[in-house]
Amino acid sequence: MKKRDNTILRKAVMAVVIGAFPLTSMAGGSDYDVLQDQVKVLQQQLERVQKALKEIETKSASKQDMETAKSEFREEISNAMTPNTLVHLAGYANVGYDSEAGKDGSFNAIQFSPILHYQYKDIFMLEAELEFKAEADGETEVEMEYMSIDWFMNDYSILVAGKFLSPIGTFRQNLHPSWINKMADAPPGFGHDGAAPTSDVGLQVRGGFGEKVRSNYAVYVANGPELNAASEDGEFELEGIMAEGFSTDVDGEKTIGGRYGIIPMAGLEIGLSAATGKAAVTNIVDEDAGTSMSVLGNSRSYDVFGADFSWQRKALDFRGEYIQTKIGEDLTGPGASEGADWKTWYLQAAYMIPSVSLEPVLRYTDFDSPHASEDVKQWSAGLNYHFSNHLIAKLNYQSNDVNKGSRIPENKWLVQLAYGF
Repeated sequence: MKKRDNTILRKAVMAVVIGAFPLTSMAGGSDYDVLQDQVKVLQQQLERVQKALKEIETKSASKQDMETAKSEFREEISNAMTPNTLVHLAGYANVGYDSEAGKDGSFNAIQFSPILHYQYKDIFMLEAELEFKAEADGETEVEMEYMSIDWFMNDYSILVAGKFLSPIGTFRQNLHPSWINKMADAPPGFGHDGAAPTSDVGLQVRGGFGEKVRSNYAVYVANGPELNAASEDGEFELEGIMAEGFSTDVDGEKTIGGRYGIIPMAGLEIGLSAATGKAAVTNIVDEDAGTSMSVLGNSRSYDVFGADFSWQRKALDFRGEYIQTKIGEDLTGPGASEGADWKTWYLQAAYMIPSVSLEPVLRYTDFDSPHASEDVKQWSAGLNYHFSNHLIAKLNYQSNDVNKGSRIPENKWLVQLAYGF
């Protein structure tokens, strides 16, 4: 390009010089004024040539700048296609309606749970789920279901730090979102104050390994749970277990636990879970006065055992889970009382009919607690319609075998629309 520009310049200069000679010959070569005019004309023409040269140099520089800008733009596009950070928004939402025998039905179960994933390369990931619920009094309840920073240490293990869903069993960590759960509610005993812990705050290592026989594992250490107690006529008894991931450990005793699952064949997984630690009474309800007070009781033993399985074959999904939690006795201090056991188990079968997008579901649950009024043997039958693999409408009927004085209805209809995104 520079060689071509120089050639153009030489031709322009030659044209100017050649063009000057005829003017000189016409003047006869003796008239000084005419010669001076010719010099001025030549000078002006040279100035125009110099200006043209500068424009050529400017254009050349602009082209170089353009090539540099193009190169930088290509680099930015390449970085955008393979970024160091990735952001992903997921979650689920649901609305529902239920009707109990002898009562008017109500629209309820209004819930929105956004889930955020923020990943740095293939090394770290932040994951968090918020839960927004519409309460019966019109207020909105906001909770953090979990929030953790995960470190992908290698192909077989991930270090999880923060608040995470309990790895005990599979329902809480894998099945509780409404668009995944094939029923409109959780099995009795798998909710708050039930037999199964819901979440923990601490450290967890989880992963998987194996080729021919695959397996997965989770091991954790976390703050211990807290206990509710009730007082009536001067006597205390344990009311429930609050295993919902506290950010403080009131008695300084940590819980350790985990789960090991094995996949011996395609579609079949079998898992065992266990946890052990200490728990203390932190709240006592005086049923005579209708008041409650915060206390700190002595540490008691806290032990959890669980077993689960799942089997998928073509359109059939069959699964079950058992959880038992035992709290030791404490005969001194605030809330002194005997120990207590909570246990629950369920079996569930679902069959997807692809041609009509319908899925009948049947679940049986047996929940046993220290309080007869909370015990329930539940049959739940449902029919689901899948608009897509993440949008599902559910119709459930529940039949509950309960003890006298129970607040659990003997039968109940539930309708739910769940949407995962």
